[in-house]
Amino acid sequence: MNEEFIGALKEIVKEKGICEDLLFTTIEDAMVAAYKKNYANLNTSAQNVKISINRESGEIHVYAQKVVVDEVYDEVTEISLEEAKELNPKNEVDDIVDLEVTPKNFGRVAAQLAKQVVTQRIKEAERNIIYDEYKQQEFDIITGTILRKDKGMVFVTLGKLEGIIGPNEQMSNEEYKFNEKLKLYIVEVKNTSKGAQIHVSRTHPGLVKRLFELEVPEIFNGVVEIKSISREAGSRSKIAVYSNDEEVDPMGACVGPKGVRVQNIVNELRNEKIDIIKWSKDPGEFISNALSPAKVLSAEVDENTKSARIVVDDNQLSLAIGKEGQNVRLAAKLTNWKIDIKSKSQKEALDAEEERLLNNEDLVIDEEVVTDLSEIESQSEEIEE
Repeated sequence: MNEEFIGALKEIVKEKGICEDLLFTTIEDAMVAAYKKNYANLNTSAQNVKISINRESGEIHVYAQKVVVDEVYDEVTEISLEEAKELNPKNEVDDIVDLEVTPKNFGRVAAQLAKQVVTQRIKEAERNIIYDEYKQQEFDIITGTILRKDKGMVFVTLGKLEGIIGPNEQMSNEEYKFNEKLKLYIVEVKNTSKGAQIHVSRTHPGLVKRLFELEVPEIFNGVVEIKSISREAGSRSKIAVYSNDEEVDPMGACVGPKGVRVQNIVNELRNEKIDIIKWSKDPGEFISNALSPAKVLSAEVDENTKSARIVVDDNQLSLAIGKEGQNVRLAAKLTNWKIDIKSKSQKEALDAEEERLLNNEDLVIDEEVVTDLSEIESQSEEIEE
């Protein structure tokens, strides 16, 4: 190797962001392996060597390493103290002495090997740089362009890499046409032997959260918080929001002027319905809000079992439950509470039945008391006779 080669190496280090020390150390280690392979038969000391590269001139030196001993038993790995003193008077027993054994034609072999190692390192460094770049975007939103479909998978280009939308991450109401642009949620970034592998989603609740952060400045700035999200992708989502500023209406901020903010999100999600719910510390109030658009008459909550009994007007029951139970199901996911819904007439009927059963129990008790009294009176009459 020469100075021009070293200069080229350093330029690569600068451009690709590769650690210079790591690159040179890797080249030296590779040269050690090459030396042992090619010169083991010519040099008995080939199995115990080190190689040093001058990082300015590019000169390569191969050294056989030997231990200084009083008496030599193995000439391959040991050198006598007397010989070591001749090389350097400061050498002592147990020191390691480097004896240069650089072959005449080793420079050519080394240069070819260095080229291979550098090429490999550049590829590894580029893969790591790209992986780190996308790893920082994990659990964030990214724009992708549809490339192709294959065996249930949808492949998208994300700039430098391809992403994969798995079957469970695809919305049922989307066709995924070639060259179509979509907002995607990065679920996972893996570092594999072939480079970074990115899994993205259109169904993850995190996609809804990130879209609101993009559209609503109050959420992005932290004035309005997203407390929880429940989603059935492609159909309906519920999002619970809370304002840290009393003067800011969290629901109004999310809806935006003339509903433009939430409409942009609905359009991106292919007309998926979005219910914006006001979060509350009070479980009963929060659960009542979560059942929107239904109006709740009363809510009884049990903190121990995390369950709630909800009463609505008769004409609100189907609305509270939703088509195929969707509304109450999403409300339960949003609040993380079990929800039992009854109509007003159902509740009144249950209450009446409970009252009837209680009255019957009281009647049974009274009859038992009368019977007992009758028996006592009869026994008293017998005693008097």
